[in-house]
Amino acid sequence: MRSQYLALLYCLLILLLSACAPRFIEPLPSRVSPSLEGNHFVSFDGARLPLRSWQPEKKVEAVIIALHGFNDYSRFISDAAVYFSTADIAVYAYDQRGFGEAPHRGRWPGREAFAADLQAFVQLIKARHREIPVYLLGESMGAAVVLHSLASFSLDVDGVILSAPAVWGWGSMPWWQRWGLRLAAFTMPWSSFTGQSLGIIASDNREMLIALGSDPLVIKETRVDTIYGLVNLMQAGFDAVARLKVPALILYGEQDQVIPKAAVLATFAPLVEGDMGHRMQLYQQGYHMLLRDLQAKTVWSDIVSWIGNRDADLPSGKQGLSVTYGSVSP
Repeated sequence: MRSQYLALLYCLLILLLSACAPRFIEPLPSRVSPSLEGNHFVSFDGARLPLRSWQPEKKVEAVIIALHGFNDYSRFISDAAVYFSTADIAVYAYDQRGFGEAPHRGRWPGREAFAADLQAFVQLIKARHREIPVYLLGESMGAAVVLHSLASFSLDVDGVILSAPAVWGWGSMPWWQRWGLRLAAFTMPWSSFTGQSLGIIASDNREMLIALGSDPLVIKETRVDTIYGLVNLMQAGFDAVARLKVPALILYGEQDQVIPKAAVLATFAPLVEGDMGHRMQLYQQGYHMLLRDLQAKTVWSDIVSWIGNRDADLPSGKQGLSVTYGSVSP
């Protein structure tokens, strides 16, 4: 009798969880030819993703495709893109699905959708800028998208820049956080949280943070199933690091309160020690939003330098820990 009772409870639990499973908004099955139409990138399924671009006045010497972080959108790269354009680098950025003004704002599309969008966009940019080196720049969640996409598709790019890479997946979380998030995602996926109670400081650029707080395109409340999807993406990004073959510049601020330093070092130190043209640079005064911190120009300058000559010393010099070409120095 006891075993039958437990079996019944188990069946009821399965029914309950399946009825309240995370609700992702996955791409439509229809297929179209991706295209660039004015201020939009039309992806593989016809989704129209808002597009921003910054072009240098002179000849384009390199191209950066920039992917924003969680709850952000393509405007994140604006100031950096203006700086890059003075170095003859063109920049493109689009609102990823579920963010900014892209379709289904606030809903998670699944990591495969992000990867398929990036694959289509890279092909379009390569066709527009033939014989020009193309680099992927991902901030936080955007870096996880870059890593997962490179592992999923053969993207024809010359290198990647990963700023505050979100590689804090399931394996890096305490057990109580893992179980708590999974339970919430499968019982109340529609619930939303703001994260204000966490007291996290994302940048020392207070003026910029205030502007983000009043920007209606920056998402302020996040569904539980979207957070669940994000952790799945971060885990996929972590899993993809060992297979990263293209040259990479990994940037991290030692004051980052979002992605733990231990997780970043444990993930990327073995990568740069493999002598595959990868470099890691840590900034002693840098926060999570390195590209928009008060010392952002230092980071921008390092990116331009690395694109121009990956073998040269970075202009910022030794900023905490520098890991490059098989050497680790404190």
